[in-house]
Amino acid sequence: VQLQASGGGLVQAGGSLRLSCAASGSGFSINTMGWYRQAPGKQRELVARIISTTNTAYVDSVKGRFTISRDNAKNTVYLQMNSLKPEDTAVYFCYAGVTKVGSYAVTVYWGQGTLVTVSS
Repeated sequence: VQLQASGGGLVQAGGSLRLSCAASGSGFSINTMGWYRQAPGKQRELVARIISTTNTAYVDSVKGRFTISRDNAKNTVYLQMNSLKPEDTAVYFCYAGVTKVGSYAVTVYWGQGTLVTVSS
């Protein structure tokens, strides 16, 4: 299973970006998908995760500004980021909790990071 993230970039404060992360491979099903971020000098933190449309969670600092969604047919998770702030600047990493066919074990796969820079 491979995860490919895209959508990072440079944006001014108050602007928007949309991150995407697509999982590829065969013989698996995805449970949870989500995004972590890591700012310079800080620990990695969970930004948002989604199990289903009605089962999502966000870190307090992004509630009301970020929206996570997923397209199960495309094995893709999205993070719509609005009203961006300089403190949102970080490398964003997507992840997926994956179950292989014939197994009950869940393995977490990570995408490569995508840099989001918010200028003031």
